[in-house]
Amino acid sequence: MDAALSRATTSGSAAGTSESVGVGATPYQKLLYALHNDQRFVNEVSLGRRVGFYRFRGDLGTGNFSHVKMAVHQLCKERVAIKILDKSKLDQKTRHMLTREILTMEAIHHPNIIRLYEVLETYSRIHLVLEYAGGGELFNKITSAGRFTESEARSIFSQITSAVKYMHGKKIIHRDIKAENVFFSTPTLVKLGDFGFSTELNSGYDQHLTTFCGSPPYAAPELFCDDSYLGAPVDIWALGVLLYFMVSGQMPFKAQTVASLKKYIIDGNYTMPSHLSEPCKILIGGILKRAPSDRLTMMDIQNSDWLKDCHFPSSPGPGEKYSLLPTVLLEEKLHTSKSENDLSDKTNNGPSALDIERKARNYLHELGITENMLVEHVERGAKSAVIGTYRIIVHRFQRQATVTCATMYDASRSCESADSSGTCQSASSSGYNFPLSLRRRSKSAAVKSNYMKGHKNRSRTCIIL
Repeated sequence: MDAALSRATTSGSAAGTSESVGVGATPYQKLLYALHNDQRFVNEVSLGRRVGFYRFRGDLGTGNFSHVKMAVHQLCKERVAIKILDKSKLDQKTRHMLTREILTMEAIHHPNIIRLYEVLETYSRIHLVLEYAGGGELFNKITSAGRFTESEARSIFSQITSAVKYMHGKKIIHRDIKAENVFFSTPTLVKLGDFGFSTELNSGYDQHLTTFCGSPPYAAPELFCDDSYLGAPVDIWALGVLLYFMVSGQMPFKAQTVASLKKYIIDGNYTMPSHLSEPCKILIGGILKRAPSDRLTMMDIQNSDWLKDCHFPSSPGPGEKYSLLPTVLLEEKLHTSKSENDLSDKTNNGPSALDIERKARNYLHELGITENMLVEHVERGAKSAVIGTYRIIVHRFQRQATVTCATMYDASRSCESADSSGTCQSASSSGYNFPLSLRRRSKSAAVKSNYMKGHKNRSRTCIIL
């Protein structure tokens, strides 16, 4: 039995294992008992087919320092992606990157950013349990089905810019934005992931960074020319390269060697596709400026003519802190006055933050995870199997609430624009106004995350020397 699970189950003893489980045992108690006593479960752990509450179901892809598998949480039956790192292959630099990745994901929460549920450490491996995005990479979609139309690209790009703007607002720089790190959660919803190169600007937005990292085809000129750089303009440059790739199916800067690529990027040597609209050309040109001070800002990008009709997903409010950790004093909140409850982020006639957390806690209680167990595990955060389960359930109910509210919103919009016969147009359930062609493309072009592995044009993440 791995050390992580042993630590996770020793506390919360009110629902812990015993010599046997009776008829009235909760699902949580039954699972703990099986993990410690069922030989089949023990063998699966030994063979690497199971870790903690998760059973592996298949491979999703391989990175520079890790490989990713799909797994199912055995208590709540939710699919997750687990990033697995071999401790013996981690040097000081990669350990620092891993720590930074965990800290970043613990600090951010946005509808277009992959979520971290749990961190498990065994004697030989570290596992990051992440939100599962079943639609695969944006890179794979474009290389298999071709470039997006501008209407399709606009819908996706607006979500990515929303995520990046949110990160920058929290003084966090991604530093590895590329098509391989954008994942389709649904046919019309994308998530930004892979925060191994991310960093926090502890000294403010003017802080100069000195670690040169990322993927060369997405690297800004200053990464090749200067001793240090500002973080936000580097992310913005990468967004420009990504947009170019989305609407053309090709990279703006192409070369056989890094040295040649470096020259093209420094010289700004790229050709604007002739089929693009003028607003799209202006936006790409405004981003791919050689001097960081001349580039568009995130606000400029979102206010551009090309994105003027887009809906940008809103950032979570302070009332959504419960997404990462349970509100310990929930029982006290449940008895507050109605006027106070009205302040708990209830919007679009949907459930409030308090409603979602209460629903999640009730569900967890049915599984055998009690209020006292949540309180005991709060301080352990992502290192607790109890908190990991809590986060998964909360996110499930958040997604359900988002779909419900979005359907109501889109239905009202459709009815307002009904045709002369008085019938409403079909509504999207995603919360975004996506063209039907993108929905069709996404369903037919869905590919596994490890498709195109070894593709010649696939960008590689590396430290730029």
